[in-house]
Amino acid sequence: MKSTMARLPLGAVSGLAAMALLAVPPAGAESFYKGKTIELAIGGSPGGGYDTYGRTVARHIGKYIPGNPTIVPKNRPGAGSRKAAAWLYNVAPKDGTAIAILFPGAIMDPVIRPKKAKFDTTKFNFLGSANRESRTCISWHTSPVKTFKDLFTKPLIVSGSARGGSSRDFPNFLNNLLGTKFTIVSGYKGTKTMLLAIERGETQGLCGYAWTSFNLQRPDWIKEGKVNILVQLAMAPTEGMTKLGVPMIWDFVKSKEHREIMEFFFKQQEFGRPFVAPPGVPAKRLAILRKAFMAVLKDDDLLKDAKKSRIVINPVSGEEVKKLVLELFALPKSRIERTIAATKFKKKK
Repeated sequence: MKSTMARLPLGAVSGLAAMALLAVPPAGAESFYKGKTIELAIGGSPGGGYDTYGRTVARHIGKYIPGNPTIVPKNRPGAGSRKAAAWLYNVAPKDGTAIAILFPGAIMDPVIRPKKAKFDTTKFNFLGSANRESRTCISWHTSPVKTFKDLFTKPLIVSGSARGGSSRDFPNFLNNLLGTKFTIVSGYKGTKTMLLAIERGETQGLCGYAWTSFNLQRPDWIKEGKVNILVQLAMAPTEGMTKLGVPMIWDFVKSKEHREIMEFFFKQQEFGRPFVAPPGVPAKRLAILRKAFMAVLKDDDLLKDAKKSRIVINPVSGEEVKKLVLELFALPKSRIERTIAATKFKKKK
């Protein structure tokens, strides 16, 4: 008995063959990720804002990656995310099965501290950022510092992490550039322990604190009047802080030089929660990861989780993050050197 295919005209056979080819998924997509596990390294401690963002994305992004791999979040804290960045760059597999969420300070570390950096930020593959961030400085209600202006005449003891963490770098930067009087107690592991230190009276405040993390971790402090919100540390005003009457940092900048240095330092917040893949990831897999990242940030289930966790989703694409990073690294050497000088931690005499 002759087959039906044998009796079809040549053109029809060609058409069926083309349709069959279209039905086959492209090589390297579902065929690669099916049955695989992707580690999502979190460059912060458990319970912090970066941990919450990382785990929220990890719960939902797998369904947007062909083959539906398992996403395993793993905390790799230390040195303001620099340990996680170094792991991703030097140790992690480069096949698309390892990604990370890092502090913006770690992303900028090689340009500010080029001799000590153990990775090259410009070679990272950015998936995007979950939001654009704004930071603030807070003081406990019993502190003599009630306003940012007070910091020019009164000291404020603040909790700080390691170098590269915003809670250490931001107050130090403001001391050096504007002459504020923050006394930084470094070595705390994550904002969770820093906030406990404030409640226990070990310190009097925190600076460089992400506004989204504040609303996530201690929203009651504002409602109950337990803290003073001193300043907005951002390129543009944030609605929540503006409604509270919190001044912008630009109100206290008196020279063009200081403004240029501060703009360079603060622009890292335009990629407030960056998700990154290592260098060397094959182009097709990188495209898959970038597409999945932007898709998951519009996912209804993720947005419900975000609302429940009180985190803000305001996506920035991987291409835009990469462009911002390259622009910052390409700034005139003189401006970078002035910024480096403003970030140095001065030893006590």
